[in-house]
Amino acid sequence: MASIFRPSVSLDLRPKVTCTNLSTKERFEFQKKSLRKERLNLRLCGFKANKAQQGSVEGVSVIEEKELNNITDYGVVGVHHVGLLCENLERSLEFYQNILGLEINEARPHDKLPYRGAWLWVGSEMIHLMELPNPDPLTGRPEHGGRDRHACIAIRNVSNLKEVLDQAGIEYTMSRSGRPAIFTRDPDANALEFTQV
Repeated sequence: MASIFRPSVSLDLRPKVTCTNLSTKERFEFQKKSLRKERLNLRLCGFKANKAQQGSVEGVSVIEEKELNNITDYGVVGVHHVGLLCENLERSLEFYQNILGLEINEARPHDKLPYRGAWLWVGSEMIHLMELPNPDPLTGRPEHGGRDRHACIAIRNVSNLKEVLDQAGIEYTMSRSGRPAIFTRDPDANALEFTQV
């Protein structure tokens, strides 16, 4: 089944190494290494620029580089999952699986928690649906999801998603800034943004 996450026409925009055929642990390690390198390069460039502004042209000392690497001792590597509350798991799975095309991560502990739920893959991250009472009001929320708490999912084609939502009769709003992004809500009024990358 073609979905917004797996278009029927295949375009390989991914790097040569992908996470799709890796175990959860291997995905985590791959992400951790990639993000660590990216962040170090960004910090190092910024640090070198600051040193150049201060009149130092020798670069970064070993001690300064160690300090730069240890800005967060606990090692932030990325967002692992976003937890969303739902009133009816089956109704939510209908939306997330059958309309958005997400797949369940069978390796997650669905049956070990004291409530019903499901973990769905979103690229190499996940959405954790939890069937629990929602303390938030379901009515009176902003019409535009960008003005509410929301999770943002990167997609390749906003126009294709727009067609999927139109066919399913699901309301949405386009980004107010004019960028290629669309906002909608799941059956429990959780706001979702889909931005084209």
